[in-house]
Amino acid sequence: MREPSGQHVNDTGTAGVIARPPLLFLGALLLGLAADRLLPLMAPVAASDLVRLVGGCLILTGFALAIAGIRNFSRAATPVPTYEPTRVLVTSGIHGWTRNPIYLGMFLLYGGIGVAALSPWILVLTVPLAIVIRYGVVAREEAYLERRFGNAYLDYRRRVRRWL
Repeated sequence: MREPSGQHVNDTGTAGVIARPPLLFLGALLLGLAADRLLPLMAPVAASDLVRLVGGCLILTGFALAIAGIRNFSRAATPVPTYEPTRVLVTSGIHGWTRNPIYLGMFLLYGGIGVAALSPWILVLTVPLAIVIRYGVVAREEAYLERRFGNAYLDYRRRVRRWL
């Protein structure tokens, strides 16, 4: 079957990710904040205007990246939620620089909150969160996009890095 864009479509299902990515980020954030209260760790740096500025810059950059990725999907008339089938392989705009601008933005936003809040636990939980996102979300999405768009996706994957 071919989409109106001329892209070959082999799979109309969904990626089958383990959970909605925003919920995974929110869950890690809440877990980190709870752990800060229950098992406090010493913050690696003291609170300062510079630390809060760095956190704020990460938050703003992450927000801008995620919004750019969402707008790119919207312009291509393909859904953002992972539980809906992808209609079009988006390869231009911000997706021409990184295959996962929304997740990259979410990581920067998440890390920025951890820095601004001086939360060691939020920052520590970045590692398990990254593993869950990489294998429970991104790997499943990549396999789905390869099934759905075949060589068009493989070419895109060769040209554009996963993160940066």
